[in-house]
Amino acid sequence: RRLRAGAMAGFVRELERRDGPALRLEQRAAGGVGCVVWDAALVLAKFLETGACPLARRHVLELGAGTGAVGIMAAALGANVTVTDLEELQELLMVNIENNKHLITGSVRAKVLKWGEDVTEFQPPPDYILMADCIYYEESLEPLLKTLKDLTGPDTCVLCCYEQRTMGKNPEIERKYFELLQRDFELEKIPLDRHDEEYRSEDIHIVNIHRKRTVGP
Repeated sequence: RRLRAGAMAGFVRELERRDGPALRLEQRAAGGVGCVVWDAALVLAKFLETGACPLARRHVLELGAGTGAVGIMAAALGANVTVTDLEELQELLMVNIENNKHLITGSVRAKVLKWGEDVTEFQPPPDYILMADCIYYEESLEPLLKTLKDLTGPDTCVLCCYEQRTMGKNPEIERKYFELLQRDFELEKIPLDRHDEEYRSEDIHIVNIHRKRTVGP
């Protein structure tokens, strides 16, 4: 079942919540892939709502946040969230934080983070890193992996949600990403029956990622 129906209607995407009013997420007609709420973001946001990961008072960082859907949901669940993306998406992130601030029980702020660059200001390592549909450009794989390595501590849980795409170079990029990731991280796929019962799809996967334990002498 596709989740996309009405995605662009009025350019505001409502994301229902189990308890309380829906999140209201503005989208932009122009401006590239970061300006719309993708299906993987909906699936990951609703997965967080299942309570599988305790988020209250946890330090959470979202990479490639785009509209901020996932991070804002985490903040509504009590997490202290930093949503990050490129400079040109900050305005949209700020608008969506402002639109939903009455629903936030933790905290949320937007910051610029360019993959592959210095992450000192994002230390210490967060409890959770959230990523939805961040793997689509081959040239961004190495910078993304560097950022993940720089940001994660031994106890950081990375939740990566992505839509499996079969067009063009997508399968190859995906394969390369997971190959590179497995050098430093352990991956565990979260079974479909643990996703939100309504917001799920056979071709959207959630992977739980942790740093490999370094074996001491």
